[in-house]
Amino acid sequence: MANTNLLWVSITLPFGYIFPLSSSSFLRPGSKFHGTQQSERQVYDVQVEIKYVDLRESFLCGYLKIQGLTEDNPTLTTYFEGEIIGSRYDFLTKHKGWGATEKIDLNHWGKFAAFRQYSKQVRKGVAVTIPNFAQRENIFMRWKEHFLVPDHRVTSINGASFEGFYYICFNQKDGKVSGIYFHSKSEKFQQLELKHVEDRGCFSALEFR
Repeated sequence: MANTNLLWVSITLPFGYIFPLSSSSFLRPGSKFHGTQQSERQVYDVQVEIKYVDLRESFLCGYLKIQGLTEDNPTLTTYFEGEIIGSRYDFLTKHKGWGATEKIDLNHWGKFAAFRQYSKQVRKGVAVTIPNFAQRENIFMRWKEHFLVPDHRVTSINGASFEGFYYICFNQKDGKVSGIYFHSKSEKFQQLELKHVEDRGCFSALEFR
């Protein structure tokens, strides 16, 4: 059992089942994270702000700001949407346009120690779902950038690519985001490491199972 400073905003479904719209004080609208994205040659400063979370739909969205990626654009901010691995989405990427195969999925998810408990089933081709994922210590997601902010009409920029997506493992206990960026034409296994930015809020506790 862990005291994890969690916030519950929930709705009641049939038969008295309660499902949270937002799982924790870390994964909720307004939460901010700060850290780095590292490749073999460079380390970039990254900030993420979560704008909306709906665990019923296994969905969230927000802004990702990265600094130093190109000389012409020292700061770039993109809008991203996230798929949460649970009852709606499994570990295998279903979007053909994202360029990920089953092998690529396994190679990237396998970088996370928390994935090991699911690895054997996924390798067998089993569509693994995670019931009550909001109550788990680790939440897995895919974050896909869609366009630049504030001009949504810009979908590409010289010297930078956001055509790929991030494999994400989010630790609710510590408020840490670990990610690996994938794009077929980008450097492999770029690592994203973020930590929740303290907002001095007071929240109730939740036990992880």
